Amino acid sequence: MTTITAGLNNITQEIPVRGMMANVMEQFNSAADQINLHPNIRKILSITNNEIIVNFPVKMDNGEVEIFTGYRVQHNNALGPYKGGLRYHPTVDIDAARALAMWMTWKTSLAGLPFGGGKGGIKIDPSKYSKDELERITRRFTFALADNIGPEHDIPAPDVNTNSQTMAWMADTYMSTRPPAERTANQHVVTGKPAGSGGLDGRDRSTGYGVYLSIKFWAEKNNKTLEGKTFIIQGFGNVGYWAGYFLEKDGAILVGVQDAYGSIQNKKGIQVEDLFKYIQVSDGSVVNFPNAQSVNKDDFFGLDCDICIPAALGNQITKENAPSIKAALIAEGANGPINVEGEKILLERGITIIPDILCNSGGVVGSYFEWLQNRNGELWQYDEVMGKLHKKIKESFDKVYEYSEREAMDMRTAAYCIAIKRIEKAYVQRGIFP
Repeated sequence: MTTITAGLNNITQEIPVRGMMANVMEQFNSAADQINLHPNIRKILSITNNEIIVNFPVKMDNGEVEIFTGYRVQHNNALGPYKGGLRYHPTVDIDAARALAMWMTWKTSLAGLPFGGGKGGIKIDPSKYSKDELERITRRFTFALADNIGPEHDIPAPDVNTNSQTMAWMADTYMSTRPPAERTANQHVVTGKPAGSGGLDGRDRSTGYGVYLSIKFWAEKNNKTLEGKTFIIQGFGNVGYWAGYFLEKDGAILVGVQDAYGSIQNKKGIQVEDLFKYIQVSDGSVVNFPNAQSVNKDDFFGLDCDICIPAALGNQITKENAPSIKAALIAEGANGPINVEGEKILLERGITIIPDILCNSGGVVGSYFEWLQNRNGELWQYDEVMGKLHKKIKESFDKVYEYSEREAMDMRTAAYCIAIKRIEKAYVQRGIFP
């Protein structure tokens, strides 16, 4: 494992496995045992290839200089360039980035994409900074990462608290550091850009659309309809909103929402579009939405519903709240929202979980399409993009569902087995240099 440091003095010693990293390692080892993964390949996949920590100064609006810490962890690139989001959040640290990078490796492999896994971000609460400050922070972070990212090496994308604007700033900064003749050839250094700046039409909804499709395909396999089914969403950002939008179009009813500020419910239904419009004028929160009652934060996952969509942060469903969940299906819109202890309780109770590396893979599939579009100098139409997304996610879902049925295992273990086998095959065929 390489630890690359830049800027000021950095802590470079090993940080003990904890939190999400403990979860992802337990999930990995469980699947590796199932498929009798070669011990040498298990060793390789258990560690990250590179860990980049950058400390960089940025001038604030008041003239003061603040030092920020940014991370980029590159887990594995056996199948292609590292790929994964950048998040701006106070919980970002090297441990979280390692776990999320590893999940990305499994996600891209499962989706059959020519990518590996990476993840990172900045330890920051973006709500405390102006738009101009966030632009300077983003551009300085991009410059600090330098050649550790690149369109054929490591391709960041939006994640928690980052969006198409963040990616536009990153792309512009990176392209500006290239020789003039090479600038436009580097547009695909990031994905999730605005449609007018090399972005993909439909990329904004691809993750939420993938969550919706996973639920729809599961319902079809079990001869169920979404008409009249109730669902709750934790996190009403990009993923939660679009998943709710498409589910509602199929006749499902949103009955509860939780965000960082509070929880609401209405047993008769909350209109997705009405709630979306409300948060645009209410500082981005669902709190005090007029057509709903407030709910105690700790009671949210216990609300009556058929489907639960955790689409916020990791480790939200644990052994403490798993026994109270009433949903028959949990669709993981977020990465790692259920910890290992919570999952054991849910599976024992017969609750089905559509795992994150399958359920929210629409985002990275959309990113792949955007990367291809830029790389080939093409422009894809919205209907074409949505059709391709549907086809790709159906292929992945069918593979995982059939494997889980055939091997009599839960869908997460099945997804991991398929993903890890593909990477193992690449190592077996190519060998290890030198």
